[in-house]
Amino acid sequence: MSTVNHLENAREYLHQNCRDLEIARFDYFFGNGTKQQVLECLKAYQNEDGGFGHGIEPDFWLPTSSPMATWAAAQKLVELDANRQEPIVKKMVNYLVNHYQSDKGMWASVLPENNDFPHAPWWHWTEGAEEKWSYNPTVELAAYLIHWSDMESLASEIGWNTINRAVNYLMDQENMDRHELNNFQQMIKIIETYRTTFQYKINVPFARLREKVEQLAYECINKDVSTWNSGYEPLPLDFIDNPNETLCKRLGELIETNLQFYIDNMIENGIWDISWEWGSYPEEFEKARTYWKGILAVNRYKQLRAFGRL
Repeated sequence: MSTVNHLENAREYLHQNCRDLEIARFDYFFGNGTKQQVLECLKAYQNEDGGFGHGIEPDFWLPTSSPMATWAAAQKLVELDANRQEPIVKKMVNYLVNHYQSDKGMWASVLPENNDFPHAPWWHWTEGAEEKWSYNPTVELAAYLIHWSDMESLASEIGWNTINRAVNYLMDQENMDRHELNNFQQMIKIIETYRTTFQYKINVPFARLREKVEQLAYECINKDVSTWNSGYEPLPLDFIDNPNETLCKRLGELIETNLQFYIDNMIENGIWDISWEWGSYPEEFEKARTYWKGILAVNRYKQLRAFGRL
């Protein structure tokens, strides 16, 4: 069966089982859906304070706002190329400014309130939980502030100050968690547009920063194909969205191998199952699992199309 047929099966699965947000995103990228429809779905997850919650990140169901849930929404807004004049974006920027921890130079990654609602164990708050998250999602949120605010604003100042600290931290690292690396990768993609400003605000050359992140990503990727089915492994396509990225050249045939791995590992209905479990809240986990199937479908079909496999 061709991937085009898989795509149609996936569309049917999403419309029957998944959240309106993933349905709208799927229809926007692969059908006749509109940007406005996706924005309307995102608004359902935004609170009065401008932050996001309500389980937009399916592995924690905290309804009130959190920086991590706001990060999840911001990724969708960037995906849509939403501009800073959108009311949903303005409110989000205000939330991030108001909830920045200036003493730490970060946003909180995990909140104590997480524990009061169904969640995966890695979202459980304990004393000192922040330390393991480091600049996830702070460095990416900082880039969004710069992207969606005026140059001379407090939001932009917070963004640049945070990125400066994050870059200094990064340059001292010999290895890094895949998710934090993804945050740095996304920051680089966003800040590329503001490279001139970067050059006089940050004391590390932009090219050197990009090389450092690429090297850390290359080292993080599991290159042993025989173990890719063994669980939650960092694969090449976890770090690459399209064939124009320089990391593609370094990975060579591993990219095609990963694309084929995705195609071979589709389950029925042209979608993918997740490779992790909560180990608690069994009923809620099954709902989250279904939501994640929708998210993986949107993200992976976008990658398959970018690499000419759709």
